[in-house]
Formats: sequence, structure tokens, C-alpha cells
Amino acid sequence: MSTLFTLVGVLFLVSLIPLVWFFGKSYRKFRGTRVITCPETGCPEAVEVDARHAAATSVAGETELRLTSCSRWPEREGCGQECLAQIEAAPADCLVRTMLVEWYRGSTCAFCRREIPEIHWSDHKPALLTPESQTIEWAEVRPEDLPRVFATHRRVCWDCHIVQSFRAQFPGLAIDRPVAKRVS
Repeated sequence: MSTLFTLVGVLFLVSLIPLVWFFGKSYRKFRGTRVITCPETGCPEAVEVDARHAAATSVAGETELRLTSCSRWPEREGCGQECLAQIEAAPADCLVRTMLVEWYRGSTCAFCRREIPEIHWSDHKPALLTPESQTIEWAEVRPEDLPRVFATHRRVCWDCHIVQSFRAQFPGLAIDRPVAKRVS
């Protein structure tokens, strides 16, 4: 009798594997900060979708999206969330991570002119050169400012960002050495 209960228990757990896999896939699809155009103001705003709710409803049938945060909240928290249509239409395209990867793809560094390698978010991340000629990291940029930043800032590789940051922090310690000319 206990063997029968064990067998039924194992079969039940095995039958949950596709459900857990589908939940995880949907959760990954809807997590992360996104930049949308607010239907009310026409301005870029940063939003986050309730990824757990979206994944749970997708497992149960039709995916239902709702926001957990918006850069216009708490003042406009009671809005109709019409911006969700943009996320439903292209969930990956408005994801901040995707926007940054696309912006850097095939670009060159403003300082060394070398191509910026593909971004891996667990590794060193490229930076930005402001119009005031200072390098900054992405943590210093609000997601809703991305469209403006893309238009006004330049791309900088990680190595050049570190060099420029060192020069700004310790101006007396940085020495520029001219490139030696070859004598034939």
C-alpha cells in the first residue's frame, strides 16, 4: 500500500514539471524594468510588470498584465494602465536590458575607437560619455531618461571608463605619454 502512495506521489510531482517550466518561462519574459510611452503624457516612463501575476495567469490560461511600479506613481497610481498594450505587443523590445544591448551593438568607444564587445550583464558593463565630457555608469541614469540619453550621450567601453574615472578622481596621478614614433 505504501508503494502505491509513493508511486502516486512521484507521478504527481512529475506531472508538475511542465507547469513549473511554463511558469518560469513566463516569469522571465515579464520581469525587469521597461520603458514605455505614457498614453496620457506622451513622455517616456519606467514601469515594472507584476511578473508573478503574469506568470500565474499565463499558466491558468490567458496572461493578465498589471503594473507593480511606474515612475509617475504615487501621484498617478490610479491610472488605467493603458501602457500595458505596448508591453503586450512587444514585451522584449521595451525592456531596458534589450534597449541597452541594441544601442551598444556594433558601436565603438568614444575614446579608444575600438568596437564595444557584446554586453554580458554579469560582466563589466560599458559606460556613457556625457555632453560635459564626463563618464558615468548606467546606474546613474533613470530608465525613463533613456531616449534622451541615447540622443545626447556617447558610448564608452569599460576600460576607458575606468581610466577616465581615475583621471577625474586623481588628476595629479594620471600621466599621458605620447605614442613613440617609429624610426625606419
